[in-house]
Amino acid sequence: MPLTANAQTPGEQRPEWTLVIHGGAGTITRDRITPEQAEAVTAGLNAALATGSAILAEGGSALDAVEAAVRVLEDDPNFNSARGAVFTWEGKNELDASIMDGSNRAAGAIAGVTTIRHPISLARKVMEESPHVMLSGTGAEEFARDHADIEIVDPSWFATPERLRQLEELKARQANWFDVDLKYGTVGAVALDSEGHVAAATSTGGLTGKRWGRIGDSPIIGAGTYADDRGCAVSATGAGEYFIREGVAHEICARVRFLGETLQEAADVVLAETQALGGSGGVILTGPSGEMSWSFTTPGMYRGRISSDREAEVAFYGEAE
Repeated sequence: MPLTANAQTPGEQRPEWTLVIHGGAGTITRDRITPEQAEAVTAGLNAALATGSAILAEGGSALDAVEAAVRVLEDDPNFNSARGAVFTWEGKNELDASIMDGSNRAAGAIAGVTTIRHPISLARKVMEESPHVMLSGTGAEEFARDHADIEIVDPSWFATPERLRQLEELKARQANWFDVDLKYGTVGAVALDSEGHVAAATSTGGLTGKRWGRIGDSPIIGAGTYADDRGCAVSATGAGEYFIREGVAHEICARVRFLGETLQEAADVVLAETQALGGSGGVILTGPSGEMSWSFTTPGMYRGRISSDREAEVAFYGEAE
């Protein structure tokens, strides 16, 4: 069954704003994480919370907050998103991202880009300045070049020695498939703003050793990302093929909207169904009620949350901390 955190009790006074973030789920256990790694990840999560919450505290939009929080994580090599992204089988870093505005269900996504410093910002640009929802590969890069405020970098910007080592280790094991070591380093954020609107954003480098232009759930609206003021906002991290098949993010929002379940109840049910298919991972959630939740079926998930009436909290492992 999913591992859950202490969600807000229904009926509690609604906070003015909320922000929940994640930095990936998987085999995140105390015996695998060194003190140095824990310190670096904690700093990264806290930096993202500080950046996003500053926007919300000033009356800014949930959409601005989730984009800003994810941009911080995209620049942090401790997470598998943009700088620090994992390598494909061919030795490239291919990036995916998506964003959604719960006030009008506008959405944007990009997949397979290799030169965009902040994929989440390009996804938002697709949402706001194109007639489409998703662009991929060279087309997405061409679209980016038409917008001066989208920063383009050399592909070497994303590469780190540790991610290259992971690819070499995978190949040394003579594996002929992508790495399914249950460590999904996707990053994401969900927020509720003072106007009562929600938004969600997700960004990833995918799976070590992925081939053939593989795309997971992160850039797919309804699978890895979904936001609807009538339900909730969700960002997911996990075994993308299964999250796509379950339609995890939309399924959770639908249960909240039509069945009246709490975010925690809906997330736990949907992740249990996904696990029954064979896929593990986690989600973060917030909604119009101000409830903040997360749920995961892996040993751990890098995560954090903050609200107008709750101090920043960061956690890694499955047990209570």
